[in-house]
Amino acid sequence: MDVVIAPADEIGEIVADDIAALIEQRPDAVLGLATGSSPLRIYDSVAERVAQGRLTLARARGFMLDEYVGLPPGHPCRYSTVIDDEFVSRVDLVPGAVRGPNGDAADLTAACAEYEDAIREAGGVDLQILGIGTDGHIAFNEPGSSLASRTRVKTLTAQTREDNARFFGGDVEAVPYHCLTQGLGTIMDARRIVLVATGEAKAEAVAQLVEGAVSARWPATILQHHPRVTVFVDDAAASQLALADYYRHTQAHRHLVS
Repeated sequence: MDVVIAPADEIGEIVADDIAALIEQRPDAVLGLATGSSPLRIYDSVAERVAQGRLTLARARGFMLDEYVGLPPGHPCRYSTVIDDEFVSRVDLVPGAVRGPNGDAADLTAACAEYEDAIREAGGVDLQILGIGTDGHIAFNEPGSSLASRTRVKTLTAQTREDNARFFGGDVEAVPYHCLTQGLGTIMDARRIVLVATGEAKAEAVAQLVEGAVSARWPATILQHHPRVTVFVDDAAASQLALADYYRHTQAHRHLVS
């Protein structure tokens, strides 16, 4: 696991560089797209490059991490709406190139299995973007989630619903209780993972992710077992890392080896 400590306003550009390099190598790459505040700077940077003609996603595809159950189509907090507003509508992905789990399905279990099949048929995710919750969840894999879990229905914790109430006008009762989410095992299948966390509120979760024991209590810690993970944090999110000075040292003295 690589840890990069950088100013929050620079992280988006750094990750956009990685996405651009991937697309140059593989124009039909599959991107794993996260919602929430953490990836917004990434999407801004990628959209700017597309607008300037420096990057095209015309052959790329994407899969969302999760979706609420019970929000009607077009609802502003529905994740398919959010990802369209924040990213898809701002770049040159072709219609239908980005897919999310179907929170409207009559048979949610079957919808989850179909989503797993769709990811597999696309060849898997090349680069997965992640945020992290204050309780250590990634996607909607709440504490206690199986470390081998696949896409499934989950019940959100009270903490997650309170954290997400800000997107629902501060009304926690408007936040759904259930969602469909890629499982931890599904996320671990991605060939590369980039996780972004900023702000002091994420500091404990980041410390557990990077330096804690692998445990279902902090679901993101499963990423310690992935061979290609980069964690991007600002100083505030890195404030509880015992080895922060070492991460800065290795970043400053990084060099290529054959």
